Amino acid sequence: MGPAARSEAQGVLPAAQLVAAAREALGAGFRRRLAAGRALQLAGEVLAVAAGLKPALLYDCGAAGPAELRRYVDRLREAGLGLCRLHLLGVAGDVLLLHPGRARRRLEASLRAHPAPFMDVAAARSSPALCGPAEAAAIRGHLEALLAHLVAAEEAANGPVFCSEVVATGWNLCTVFGVLLGYPAAYTFPVEEGAENCLALTPLRVFKAQASCPRIQGGLQVQICSFSIPESLCTELQDVLDAWREELRDDFCAQSDFIDLCISSEVVLLPAVAL
Repeated sequence: MGPAARSEAQGVLPAAQLVAAAREALGAGFRRRLAAGRALQLAGEVLAVAAGLKPALLYDCGAAGPAELRRYVDRLREAGLGLCRLHLLGVAGDVLLLHPGRARRRLEASLRAHPAPFMDVAAARSSPALCGPAEAAAIRGHLEALLAHLVAAEEAANGPVFCSEVVATGWNLCTVFGVLLGYPAAYTFPVEEGAENCLALTPLRVFKAQASCPRIQGGLQVQICSFSIPESLCTELQDVLDAWREELRDDFCAQSDFIDLCISSEVVLLPAVAL
């Protein structure tokens, strides 16, 4: 039985039920009513995390905290969306929904990757470059601390959804979040200098991975991942990009909630890039 047939056997979830789950659990965090399309995308992205297609989801469409997001995940389970054990991680006011095993695997891969998959885009630079040994060692120290936190939180957890909060003193959250979200290489810059960077008018290759979710009424198209790499660094990072593609395809073959994986890329030139 192929993925599409297994998804059909599991049952198609009515869009209205998923929209209602988001509005009831997360509605207090919005000035206006949560749009139906955004609610369905959110459900699709949560399912993508649970299916192991992405290590984490950064919740960025409202002011909900871990308690509201936990209630939302519970509503999705009640609606019939099959979800594995999930971890809600609080970091400096942000909340990420993690697939525990996939998130650990992503951190471990970044820690052992050579060259170090961190791109220095400090505003003082004339062009992006891979981080040197000293800068990469500092980032790896933060990732090691986060990995230790995730392991300890999972060992102490009970129930299908568990929550924890990590202290991120001195961390560049753009870098840490990039790793957790599954990007094969993450941007970094001196946190004391703010988020200014040297990416304006720099050719960037934007990679996107999308798939269709027949479990959700209408066969929702879900964005699995989207990130950019300066075109000038793509050759140096070819090995980690190839490993990302291979791992994503392997993970896709191991699940049954999504079909028709599409990985694409295009080069863009932007007057300013916000990180």
